[in-house]
Amino acid sequence: MRLLRRAAVVFALLSAGFALSVLYVTGHCPAPVPAGPERFSDVPFAHALEHVDPRYGTDFGALQRDRAELDRYVASLATWSPLNRPEAFPEKEDVLAYWLNAYNALALQALVDRWPAVRSPHELLADHFYWALSWPVGGQRLTLWSIERRLRDEYADARVHFALACGARGCPLLDDSPYQGATLDAQLNDAGRRFMANPLQVKLTGKVLRLSPLFRWYQHDFLEALPEGGEASVLQVVWAFLPDACDERPGCETRADLDTSCGPRLDRCTVEYAEMDWSPVARAAP
Repeated sequence: MRLLRRAAVVFALLSAGFALSVLYVTGHCPAPVPAGPERFSDVPFAHALEHVDPRYGTDFGALQRDRAELDRYVASLATWSPLNRPEAFPEKEDVLAYWLNAYNALALQALVDRWPAVRSPHELLADHFYWALSWPVGGQRLTLWSIERRLRDEYADARVHFALACGARGCPLLDDSPYQGATLDAQLNDAGRRFMANPLQVKLTGKVLRLSPLFRWYQHDFLEALPEGGEASVLQVVWAFLPDACDERPGCETRADLDTSCGPRLDRCTVEYAEMDWSPVARAAP
């Protein structure tokens, strides 16, 4: 009987621990809301992004030496959020821009905190980076995973996958300015074009198109974004965002390349998916 009682206690403790872990990862643990700035502003984040080149990556060394504005912005997320101050984000685009900026700023701070030790790929393991780290945001402790889930579940805009910059080579590159509600549609289109123009994400060799694993992971999101009718394919998404020319990024693929190799219906190519590259992307000379 004593053994059964001990087993029941152990099971209860394990169940409670698992439940708490689920609440933590999914962003349902409460967090204090500190006194902060009287108004929310993304100007500090804009200053931090001065160390970012949207074509070549982030100067982590310079940002680490000049990180005050990034830390100020991250601290403001604990006070100001659509979760606890919805009146400050009146439009859906304002809310979406907030979460995109929050994700990117938190990921950027996590990398700056660990630079330069994070230079080796094994220091940026996806499980730890997305699930173990959390921050106070508007009264809740949120992980990067929970913010990504919120974006997918509540906004159903597949272009967010081109805008979430985790800082790894396999992720989209950061833009050098924050997302704004008033210009969000154009900024998300720019993010898609920037992602597709990167040969690391889209590479055509003969009739084999090698794509970022993001297209496999979020295939449902991308296919849902396509017009109904016909046979849906992620190649339609790729084609829509490919550039007409590769002036800014030599070696990229163009719409004409895809038309020539894959045919007008984009059905003559074989699609392969690359492995995710979790090594951090530091800015290098062009």
